[in-house]
Amino acid sequence: MSITTQGAPTAGAAISSAVRVRLGNAAVLLALLLTALAFARWQGGPWWIAMPPGERWWLAGATVLAYFGLCTVPLLRTRKRPAALDADEGESAVLLAWASQTGFAEQLAEHSASALRGVGIAARVHPLHEVDIEMLKRHRRALFIASTTGEGDPPDHALGFTRDVLGQAAALPGLQYAVLALGDRSYANFCAFGLQLDRWLQHSGARPLFDRVDVDAGDTGALRHWQYGLGQLAGRADLPDWCPPAYRPWRLHARRLLNAGSEGGPVYEIALVPEQAGELDWQAGDIAEIGPRHPAHEVTAWLHATGLDGDSEVHTDGAPTTLSALLSRARLPDPANVHDQNAQALAESLQPMPHREYSIASTAGEGRLHLLVRQVRHPDGRLGSGSGWLTAHAAGGDRIDLRIRRNPGFHLPADDRPLILVGNGTGLAGLRALVMARIERGHARNWLLFGERRAAFDFHHRDEIETWLHQGWLQRLDLAFSRDGGMLAADSGQALQAHPFERPYVQDLLRRQAGRLREWLDAGAAVYVCGSLQGMAPGVDAMLREQIGTETLEKMAADGRYRRDVY
Repeated sequence: MSITTQGAPTAGAAISSAVRVRLGNAAVLLALLLTALAFARWQGGPWWIAMPPGERWWLAGATVLAYFGLCTVPLLRTRKRPAALDADEGESAVLLAWASQTGFAEQLAEHSASALRGVGIAARVHPLHEVDIEMLKRHRRALFIASTTGEGDPPDHALGFTRDVLGQAAALPGLQYAVLALGDRSYANFCAFGLQLDRWLQHSGARPLFDRVDVDAGDTGALRHWQYGLGQLAGRADLPDWCPPAYRPWRLHARRLLNAGSEGGPVYEIALVPEQAGELDWQAGDIAEIGPRHPAHEVTAWLHATGLDGDSEVHTDGAPTTLSALLSRARLPDPANVHDQNAQALAESLQPMPHREYSIASTAGEGRLHLLVRQVRHPDGRLGSGSGWLTAHAAGGDRIDLRIRRNPGFHLPADDRPLILVGNGTGLAGLRALVMARIERGHARNWLLFGERRAAFDFHHRDEIETWLHQGWLQRLDLAFSRDGGMLAADSGQALQAHPFERPYVQDLLRRQAGRLREWLDAGAAVYVCGSLQGMAPGVDAMLREQIGTETLEKMAADGRYRRDVY
């Protein structure tokens, strides 16, 4: 497919041009045929010394016609193919565009497409050099997997796309997108091409499905995060892990309901401890990936339906376990499909349950790994596999499968620059860890802005946050409680004061404090946003662009002064 550039012919003009070319070719062939017939009249004898006798002319003609048919049929099939592709590339299909120098991005695009197709979502895969603005306008959702080569360059085959597409303005308000940027931090311009693509899409009015995922040298944790985003796009939490889980054993130490009586879903504080003390190793901003388990009664019911013995010993990865224990952390297949399998054969065919991601709410120095988990219920009343396991089914002391994913895009700056921390709901988890890390470093220039439903029920960690304010670890605190019709705010050392405001949200807090915001930013402050990608994060982003301009905000992002952990 050719790349459309400014000044290129329209679709109608291109069709007219093609018709003219075909008519011209036909005219030339007709002229050659008439010329041959004219010369044939001057030939008195045989045309060739070995010319076949008359009775073989019919055979020769049939052979020519057969050859013509063999050539024409594939041509006709080929000519029909673009129409079929266009049908597959309708608005409902997800466009997966890749730019690769070594083939890795192409492989990831195929993996992503396969995952989406597996849950019934149509997906079309194209190299980036086949993508133009018109193709983007035909899609509602597009995923880009973009490698960076050398010192910030696009892959060779994407040079034309960079020149002809990224080099011009476009209007893509109907497009939702996500970018997986592949790079290597040993180079100065890490993931530069993916960043350039992300910026162009934002400037074109496209809206992110989830934040750009940057991958350092094939980091498996970042790739799992991309896969997690695919699950959000698909509305499915059961996409299989691309990378085999390498969980470490932790134990459920404590569980506490934080919002009894709330109109929202129950929020629990979960405290976990590792079996090995050396596992207490993470930075504020990192992510806990949890391997969920089925409740015991679901496994028992499944075994009853299949007639299998849950106490049967099976071996997986060379280690013995029981069938029940293995089933508890695996996808449960349809009981009707396993009646003829023995326990070991079933064990070898099982796939692990997909992991769940949670922002870590504590520092390693606290000696516990804390999470804030909102309990999720499906329409049929079942609890979500991750939240259900952590908030209801696991008992105190039970093993929790956990692995920590580094999230350098949300780590603290090394210096003591001011920090503006913005979040809502369980996004307070990531912000709490950052504040605790700042307290451990003795850095007090912190401003927290947080939103929830009602102060009486949803002010998570209220005592702790007010203590930070009183002791001076927070220089400013602004709170929006949308169902209360008001806001709470205070400077360091002061008591919280109520301010009337109809249905306030976090972005309203920043707009109300626009002057203070600019003062902090002028002093070099960094902005950290954690929480909901729907509503809060886009609202905060739009408000920041309104107050300081898109160019300034993008420069802040490039300099590490604007960071987000949103979901």
